Amino acid sequence: MRAIVCEAFGGPEGLVWREVADPAPPGPEEIRLRILARGVQYVDVLMLAGQYQFRPLPPFIPGSEAAGEVISIGAGVEGFKPGDKVMARLRLGAFGEIANARAEDCDLLPAALGLEEGAVLRAVYMTAYHALLDRGRLKKGESVLIHGAAGGIGLAAVHLAKLFGARVIATASSEEKRAIVLAEGADEAIAYAGGFRERVLELSGGRGVDIVYDPIGGAVSEESLRSLAWGGRLLILGFLGGGPAQIRSNYLLIKGIEAVGVRMGGFYENEPEHAAANAKALLSLAAEGKIKPRISFSVPLARAAEAFAALIERRVTGKAVVVG
Repeated sequence: MRAIVCEAFGGPEGLVWREVADPAPPGPEEIRLRILARGVQYVDVLMLAGQYQFRPLPPFIPGSEAAGEVISIGAGVEGFKPGDKVMARLRLGAFGEIANARAEDCDLLPAALGLEEGAVLRAVYMTAYHALLDRGRLKKGESVLIHGAAGGIGLAAVHLAKLFGARVIATASSEEKRAIVLAEGADEAIAYAGGFRERVLELSGGRGVDIVYDPIGGAVSEESLRSLAWGGRLLILGFLGGGPAQIRSNYLLIKGIEAVGVRMGGFYENEPEHAAANAKALLSLAAEGKIKPRISFSVPLARAAEAFAALIERRVTGKAVVVG
């Protein structure tokens, strides 16, 4: 088969399109897939740079979210057959033409989704669902400030927060991106550069918001604490803005605020049954047409480096997909 291979740590320039050996036949409880679409995540970018906690050594085939067609199944697999269209979560290998996945990490593709949408649905919506519903305890009628709202996990959070009855204030870095998040359902869209607290207070009648969804970190997290209402929750998803914030505990004390970490790897490892229940709930929402990822960038597999570059340069709204 052919695959995109990371030959050396660095950026997209270290990716090579070449012939590699096919994976071994699927083992027990595994499914062999012909991969037809795969998503690009910031986790993949970090792995290429050798900066993720799971650090495979080059050469390796990156990619952990995919959709495709079942080629064959290993012993003990039930519920799947050759020819089925599935969406899968992988440890590595999505940027090859063929891969083996654990059956428990695969789901039949809902009829309401295409392969490209199925490839990218699970990661972003699982993150947003766990953050808002589990860690944030979102209730109907609450208000949510979503940072980086034009990104993959940001738009998923906008969709789910609105679906579950919240008022959404979204931040994004440009007028174009703010127009997109409004079109995707946000009630308000504001800039976060130069400060956003006064605008949030104005939009909330001086009260502040109940939840802040924050994948940015740094100074954005610090200002977010000051934008929360009494009993508010700051959901910490990452540090795309450059690094962790120095959380001031007096802010937590004065308003009864919670600063809550959201890490999907730990959630899958420590609460697998809960994670499986969340995935089932999301698949039901997708099958009913209530959630659907936005895809703004798509290239064939041989040109995967272009998708990585687009993500790094923040030219992607929603998700980038690599097909074929």
